[in-house]
Amino acid sequence: MGATRAVTDATFEAEVLKSAKPVIVDYWAEWCGPCRQVSPVLEEIASEHSEKLDIVKLNVDDNPVVTQRYGIMNIPTMSVFKDGQVVKEIVGAKPGRARSAPRGSRPECRRDRRWDRPRFG
Repeated sequence: MGATRAVTDATFEAEVLKSAKPVIVDYWAEWCGPCRQVSPVLEEIASEHSEKLDIVKLNVDDNPVVTQRYGIMNIPTMSVFKDGQVVKEIVGAKPGRARSAPRGSRPECRRDRRWDRPRFG
């Protein structure tokens, strides 16, 4: 990680909910291919706009409390927090021209809750 930083269940409240700036939380996992595609874009945004907002990454496998609290079922999911509240959420990787594509046509990873293993869809 460069301009982005990791948060955990333990640090989420202080670094996200109590932040003076808007915060984009990237919910991700190491096994998620679309998450790896989104990561460089988020790094670039974090570098260019660090004075206006923070971008943090939360590994869903290592941090189940926050993941469950916010109902994260598909990754990558990016949630924008402002004043401690989610004001926008984006689910799935969105390549440049496909940003307006219907949700089902974007690459995303889903967790199969019954077996607690990744599913790709």
